[in-house]
Amino acid sequence: MAITPEPGSGEWARYWQHAELPDLDLLRARYVRHAFPRHSHEGYVFGTITHGVEDVGLPDGTVHAGPGTVVMINPEVPHTARAGVPEGWVYATLYPSAQVVNDIAADTTSLRGTVGFTETSVVDPYAARLIRAVHRAAEEGNTLAADTVLRVMVTRLLGRHGSVLPIRTPRSAGARDAARARAVLEGRMAKPPGLDALAAELGTSPFALLRAFKKEYGMPPHAWLTDARVRAARRMLDAGTAPAEAAVRVGFTDQPHLNRHFTRIVGVPPGAYQRERARTYKTGPERPT
Repeated sequence: MAITPEPGSGEWARYWQHAELPDLDLLRARYVRHAFPRHSHEGYVFGTITHGVEDVGLPDGTVHAGPGTVVMINPEVPHTARAGVPEGWVYATLYPSAQVVNDIAADTTSLRGTVGFTETSVVDPYAARLIRAVHRAAEEGNTLAADTVLRVMVTRLLGRHGSVLPIRTPRSAGARDAARARAVLEGRMAKPPGLDALAAELGTSPFALLRAFKKEYGMPPHAWLTDARVRAARRMLDAGTAPAEAAVRVGFTDQPHLNRHFTRIVGVPPGAYQRERARTYKTGPERPT
């Protein structure tokens, strides 16, 4: 499966899930013009670049990731991604659930609680090879090898860069308003209030709410809502809901709007995402075409 936003772009991507590893998503891709807007993930991100450079925009700055680099992003950390060189970047990424990583931490380290990584980018060719090895094993249908290598890779990175994430509780009035606003948007995703109406409902001003929300979640409410809608659409697609129905149910105007935002955030169109979820290669690894 490939995505080619423009003829001759040379872009391709496969976002999929091995049927016997339901808590792990995999992405292999080459992007040139494609740019990921600010978004976040419910689970962890482990990516390594094989060719080119990826610029990852994080709250504390931009990471310029090239071959041999491993990028680690904790759950709910907002970030962007785009090409760092004209020829773009080729990479392999793993998206294990929070439960998978925390179970590995409990089994192989002394870390307890919700774990995270203190570094966002490290040069670690061995860990990079392990990420690619997980992909190869999953593509070959070798569940035992994929699961084993994933655990070795996560254990290695936890041992070198792992810590326990602090529990975040809204302390200031602004943080509490942001959390309340998020709950309203989650509950009324299909028909959310405007910023003025939302602020009035919460007893604050639009500017104060916008500032507090961006500080708490790393993006303004409308961008956060788009990300949340795409997440909700993914869950519906996983359950077999048709993209057109999912689009309406999460609040997009129509399927083309879902297609545009889904492709920008996930990296592949919703129809291709749905088709690939449980498909496995019967032969050895191949480049998506």
